[in-house]
Amino acid sequence: MVSTYLDYSRITRDMRSSLNRIAQQPQIAREAEYYKENIGSVKTVEEFLNDYRLYSYAMKAHGLEDMTYAKAFMRKVLESDLSDESSFANRLTDERYRNFAQAFSFSSSKPVAQTNAQQDALIGLYNERIASLDTAMRGEMAYFGAAMDLVTDVDKFLGNERLRSFAFTVFDIDPKTFNYTEVRDALTSDPAALTASRTAAVTRREEALKLQTDLQTRLKSLGEINRLTSELAEAPAADKPAIQAKIDEHNAIVADLDAKLPPRDQAPALLASLGEELNTLNGRIRNLETYIKLAETFNFNADGSVPAGEKAISDAKKTELNNIYVFKKPGETPLGGARLTGAGALLNKEYYEGKIAGVTSISELTSDSRLFNYLVTAFGLKASTTVPSTIENILTSDINDPNSYVNTQGGEYNAAFKEMHKAFNFRPDGTLQPGKTAQDADQLKKTSDGYMVRYNDKGDAEDEALVKRFKLLVNSMESVDKLLADNGVLKFTLSAFGLEDEGLSKRDLKRILTSDLNDPRSHVNTLRDERYVKLVKAFNFNPDGTLGAPKLAQSDGDIMNTARAYIVAKSRFGTDDEKKIAKEKAQEEAKYYTSEIAKIETLDAFLKNRRLVDMVLVGAGIDPETVKSDYLRSMFTSDLEDPKSFINTDPNGLKYREIVSSFNFDKDGKIVRGEAGQIQTRRGLVITVDLFLNQSLEEKEGADNGGIRLALYFKRKASDINTAYDILADRALFEVIKTAYSMPEGLQNAKIEAQAAFIERTVNIKELQQPGQLEKLLQRFTALYDVENNQDVSPGLAILTGGGSAGVSAETLLSLSQLRAGGR
Repeated sequence: MVSTYLDYSRITRDMRSSLNRIAQQPQIAREAEYYKENIGSVKTVEEFLNDYRLYSYAMKAHGLEDMTYAKAFMRKVLESDLSDESSFANRLTDERYRNFAQAFSFSSSKPVAQTNAQQDALIGLYNERIASLDTAMRGEMAYFGAAMDLVTDVDKFLGNERLRSFAFTVFDIDPKTFNYTEVRDALTSDPAALTASRTAAVTRREEALKLQTDLQTRLKSLGEINRLTSELAEAPAADKPAIQAKIDEHNAIVADLDAKLPPRDQAPALLASLGEELNTLNGRIRNLETYIKLAETFNFNADGSVPAGEKAISDAKKTELNNIYVFKKPGETPLGGARLTGAGALLNKEYYEGKIAGVTSISELTSDSRLFNYLVTAFGLKASTTVPSTIENILTSDINDPNSYVNTQGGEYNAAFKEMHKAFNFRPDGTLQPGKTAQDADQLKKTSDGYMVRYNDKGDAEDEALVKRFKLLVNSMESVDKLLADNGVLKFTLSAFGLEDEGLSKRDLKRILTSDLNDPRSHVNTLRDERYVKLVKAFNFNPDGTLGAPKLAQSDGDIMNTARAYIVAKSRFGTDDEKKIAKEKAQEEAKYYTSEIAKIETLDAFLKNRRLVDMVLVGAGIDPETVKSDYLRSMFTSDLEDPKSFINTDPNGLKYREIVSSFNFDKDGKIVRGEAGQIQTRRGLVITVDLFLNQSLEEKEGADNGGIRLALYFKRKASDINTAYDILADRALFEVIKTAYSMPEGLQNAKIEAQAAFIERTVNIKELQQPGQLEKLLQRFTALYDVENNQDVSPGLAILTGGGSAGVSAETLLSLSQLRAGGR
């Protein structure tokens, strides 16, 4: 028999070449080609299990060849939800089954309109936009106040779009259709002159209306004369006098109007002209009313300059405009309801607190709608059923009388009634004691605190209802058409991206939502508006509008696997307390990874986030300190199928194939959307094919020498060993340790705890993760194997082929099974 040590060294010296030689063998090449060509067309577990070549290939790759017959069992494995710790595959103690299920995606291969991450991101954008309304409003007010102090002439004001937009909002001027010259003239005019122009326009409108009315009256009377004349000719003799009297009446009207009006033949043209003039006059009068307010608000000379020593607008006028701006530009819900912003709430608070000091009667509270609404909100009363008399009854009640209004009315709002009663000092007759105010400082503070807490309850409730409705629709959505058909949800969606007022037709929106972001000529990319790009990224629609696969840097399954691998890597060694602390920290990092990786859109963005990169490397057993970003870029931009690519020629490339294949980046670093319904991700395919090659290599090289097969197997599985019990649970791993450290024969039949204690004393399991230490162990094993197994058929070969009785006893395996029940 050839030396096990020499053969093992020959094979592992250039592992890639060894695997390539196996891959080129006709039978193995044919099976691999069949698997790659056909696995993508399999959509169900049933199809997979019924294609024996595919099924048996995958089973062998994952070391489950002896379970190929157990289709019912494997169906349960494949259909397990790996995100559920209590699912079938996760409850099995043998990790091979979980790894097998992990290589497929039968439980999560359905296309979806949005992933949970996409849905949460869109809702988050909407909430951020609503929250930013107040910030934006405050910013505009602050900018207007500061920038207007620097304005020295009217053209600088009108030329500043931000200042102009603020003022136009206040004065209801359409920024798209306004006449620059007219507005400028108004700002530099005397308000009295503008008022005179408005008066003249109103007078002319009244004249035109009178003329229009007279012309229409004459036309109507002429029409009646014609109708009545026809009626007279056919009427009975008894009716003729009455009809003739009506004709005479209309003739008199016509005669009177003919004396004052232009000839009848000019009436149609004149009426048309009057209609146009009246439209013009109405617009002119509306504009002049606005222009008068502009002239009264701003302070410009006739030449457009600001008077020396003065400002373009006074501080008092700024305050007036701020008040108007806040209430003219409230936040709007997607369904059209007005939303009071924080700035508006503060103004209401300021108004209330300024007024309440002078209030001496309840009627003053209830007759001022702003004060009344403030109280209703502050105490959480129901706006639709609370009327002025409600507040009057509350405030004039005798709290000591159990039968009084405040003690008996209000139902679910009775507690609020009592809180309001306590907040005021009115007597039962509605008056105040001499020297008393309606509210003292503490009562006022309680009222205002209640208002500031509750002022946005209505908006929050509307948002909550919209989010719920949005989720229901998205989770039941089958195509883009369902989104476009629901106007409320559609506007909610567009609002998240600031697109609710763009006025696009549903046809245009459909073209946008079904665009291919990777195609520079697609409709969304021709718009050159990042908001639409973000909208497309929020959904997973195919070009025909049906649901597609999410466009993510990693699939949900691969994100979960990466996070889990990181947690395991960080918490696998140390004392129980150390592992617990490490696991908690790793779980927090895993949450960060899960959240942030869903936001990654390019390879560059991923590589720039070293925190994410390092987590991936740690989970794969690679020291991040030894890996530079440029090196990783070369790996990620390699073609996994090209034997001459960087990843397939670099000495360490084998370690990166699983990492690279778990991401959806193309050679240009862009995300490629997978095909919905595929049962195996690129990572799953690469792992399965690579494992099959490794299994085939181990099988071929170990055909004549079981020691080589044992050594190759141990080398491949070493990264999964965390405890002594992992070794004891796998007969092949145990055989390597037993041989390498000359484990006493009698110890093999001892209790499982004794065997574990021997391994823990003998082997530094943590060092098995270091390539150098692992090689030393395997060199020791291969050297001792030949010494201990000078026979034709080795126990190692018997173990791996299912024959023989050497190794762990049945009693030991039973004890181990009981010890590991429930999994790790």
